[in-house]
Amino acid sequence: MTIKSATGQTEMTYSKSKGLVALVSAFMKQRRMGLNDFIQRLATSAYTCKHAEVQSILNLSPPQDAELMSTNPSPPPSPTQQINLGPSSNPSAKPNDFHFLKVIGKGSFGKVLLARHRQDDRFYAVKVLQKKAILKKKEEKHIMSERNVLLKNVKHPFLVGLHYSFQTADKLYFVLDYINGGELFYHLQRERCFLEPRARFYSAEIASALGYLHSLNIVYRDLKPENILLDSQGHVVLTDFGLCKENIEPNGTTSTFCGTPEYLAPEVLHKQPYDRTVDWWCLGAVLYEMLYGLPPFYSRNTAEMYDNILTKPLQLKPNISNAARHLLEGLLQKDRTKRLGCADDFTEIKNHMFFSPINWDELNAKKITPPFNPNVTGPNDLRHFDPEFTDEPVPNSIGCSPDSVLATASITEAAEAFVGFSYAPSMDSYL
Repeated sequence: MTIKSATGQTEMTYSKSKGLVALVSAFMKQRRMGLNDFIQRLATSAYTCKHAEVQSILNLSPPQDAELMSTNPSPPPSPTQQINLGPSSNPSAKPNDFHFLKVIGKGSFGKVLLARHRQDDRFYAVKVLQKKAILKKKEEKHIMSERNVLLKNVKHPFLVGLHYSFQTADKLYFVLDYINGGELFYHLQRERCFLEPRARFYSAEIASALGYLHSLNIVYRDLKPENILLDSQGHVVLTDFGLCKENIEPNGTTSTFCGTPEYLAPEVLHKQPYDRTVDWWCLGAVLYEMLYGLPPFYSRNTAEMYDNILTKPLQLKPNISNAARHLLEGLLQKDRTKRLGCADDFTEIKNHMFFSPINWDELNAKKITPPFNPNVTGPNDLRHFDPEFTDEPVPNSIGCSPDSVLATASITEAAEAFVGFSYAPSMDSYL
């Protein structure tokens, strides 16, 4: 695969260029950034700010105020509306219930740690979020939305499950399924691209998960290889529901500007109302990346990449099947009203000829053998986690750390903002 300049001249060949490591490194660092940090960097770049599309985007408020950006903005909900989630407390859970072993992920508001429950010796991934950071960026609504979506996802085979959640004065805790087969992004970086049968298997499981979310009137909005994990057998597990939008009916739209730069659909960049077909665009982008090694309109120059997404025709090399070509053209249709999935959502995706080898009932029952086995030896096998995370020391105190201590007034504010966060399933769910 080669990268070409706008004039069509070859600039770099992957197999020969010594700059590959630098390219991949820069690509990974950009992909790890949150959209908020990314926009801040755009705003301080003299070059990118000259680009008309970037100027248009920068006229938006920061993404933490995204709900105020709709074309018909409504007043923000009162604190009572925002936090009253009903009786779901788990007063007995506390950080000391766990032995925290390794850092396995990081985000804008905290870390994900491998933890073993001291009582039952079961392993979990515990997402620990700093209230101080969440409140500073006004993201409490998205955190509570993530919790709500997790509560609805526990029974789907390709969505991460929430066991319970709890909070302390300065932190929130999600106790999640521990998945240690590695990020799809990690495996793509190692192998550069996947053969078509492997890409079909992953995209089918991803599509099944998205179809399930849509059946609950939830739009995912942030599909990317970093949010797609493989379990110990090699099945897909979709994670991170912080950007999910609830209560989107089949013909409903939303206008929030959010997502990851490489995967933003044209209608999002145009600041137009968008619907659940935004997820099918992202599925197309992920499938393209699995087959070709980079997202479909990728450029290291972000302004150029945005321009590509908006105006550049989709270019497909001839080394894929006609069925794959037809599917990518349908999913990566710039006009959302003509995009595959617009008329009948997941049913259209499921019935596409690219997926004709898939028995969907067997797929959802995990009866199809995955094309790749991560070969993990047990919960302590961290070979598929990025050393950037696992080499980091576990914080001395997960319960309370000096840099996250809140002032008395802030503790009160935090308590009010996250009322109802704690959750523990009924005993029936364990039977």
